Amino acid sequence: MANIKNSTKKTKAQSMGMHTEALTGKTQQKFFNPDEAENFFYWGTHDVDFNKRTEIDVKDMDCNEANKKIDSLMSEGYGTIVIKNPQGKHSLGVGILNKLNLIFEGSLGYFGIGSIDGPIVRVNGRVGWSCAENMMAGKVVIEKNAGSCFGAAIRGGDLICKGSVGARTGIDQKGGSIIVGGDAGAFTGFMMQRGRIVILGNVGINLGDSMYDGTIYVGGKIGSFGSDAVKAPMTKNDMDWLKRKLKVAEIGSDFDVSKMTKVVAGKKLWNYDALEPTEKKGAI
Repeated sequence: MANIKNSTKKTKAQSMGMHTEALTGKTQQKFFNPDEAENFFYWGTHDVDFNKRTEIDVKDMDCNEANKKIDSLMSEGYGTIVIKNPQGKHSLGVGILNKLNLIFEGSLGYFGIGSIDGPIVRVNGRVGWSCAENMMAGKVVIEKNAGSCFGAAIRGGDLICKGSVGARTGIDQKGGSIIVGGDAGAFTGFMMQRGRIVILGNVGINLGDSMYDGTIYVGGKIGSFGSDAVKAPMTKNDMDWLKRKLKVAEIGSDFDVSKMTKVVAGKKLWNYDALEPTEKKGAI
């Protein structure tokens, strides 16, 4: 590379007083110290033992009491906690940023197990709206059905519903995987940004509407495609990934993934402001 400092011919940038310094090697800044491992975890997390198991009955507790009890048990080292009689209470099991086996013997209401990062959760019933909203990591299995906005804005982990889900499943999804054994409602994958959605059954109208990126796989019928959602060819990598994920999800072991429809973003909306008026009308 030429030495800019000794060059006799100046560029326009140099004549303006820029880039006059001699080029040197790049510096390397250390951001993480491996000796400070305790700083790699969330504040307030607990060291738990999965073999240490306990049960709590939340029948006469409100959601705040129940969630505080879960945190208290984790602080005592319990790594497997069974929740009895959740009785459709809202906002149970939210904000858990810890490794944990959490089992609900019953159904949850709205916003169950939201904003979690790490736990493995099983709900032996159904869940209401916005289950596992803003999930960061972990695995959640719903044995029955789920309401609308299932997995809204999740960023990672595996979110599984063995039954059917409502409208706007995976809305604003930013990562992770959502797997549904039954049907899904309208606007599934609405404004999806990343990640994957797998629907083994049928899906409602406006699938993938305004999706920016990500992939949706549908095993049944599609009501209609949303704006900028288009079919794409299935590849061997797609089929291999689907087989592995369905095995993890404990559903669809005999499902023929080669017959699924793959849906991706057409990317016409990526540069929406640059479109002509007639093109904008067609995109919307």
